[in-house]
Amino acid sequence: VVVLECSGCCWSSVLFWMEGYLRRVREAVVSTQSTGNLSREMSEKKRSAMNQVVTREYTLHLHKRIHGIGFKRRAPRAIKEIKKFAQKTMGTPDVRIDTRLNKHVWHKGVKHVPFRVRVRLARKRNEDEDSVNKLYTLVTVVEGIESFKGLQTQNIDVDE
Repeated sequence: VVVLECSGCCWSSVLFWMEGYLRRVREAVVSTQSTGNLSREMSEKKRSAMNQVVTREYTLHLHKRIHGIGFKRRAPRAIKEIKKFAQKTMGTPDVRIDTRLNKHVWHKGVKHVPFRVRVRLARKRNEDEDSVNKLYTLVTVVEGIESFKGLQTQNIDVDE
């Protein structure tokens, strides 16, 4: 038991945190004893979720991602930020940008990148047999958005 020097008002929060921490450690020990390796079990769960083919729509706030970037590097940095976002959210290192999305980012020039963009991220199976990555992410632009207010992330059925 760890004894901390502090006023009496926060002891309950410290004890509450310690109880939760000890409970998580006990669960990890029990699962490790039953399966043998906790890290392998966690990675298998993560891998199985990432192997699914899925399509989602996101609104990207590009203005905050390119804040402070020089004028002649804004549109290229916006494309890099879109790729980085897609790689992080979909979990695939292979990200492909659609030409219409590229044109949409560049349509006002290198300096004046749109503040926001609605993108559709599709995690797909790689048809190339000798590829290192089994999946790739295709990023396309969603056309016809007048206002971004109230839009949330949406899962799209593969049939559409």
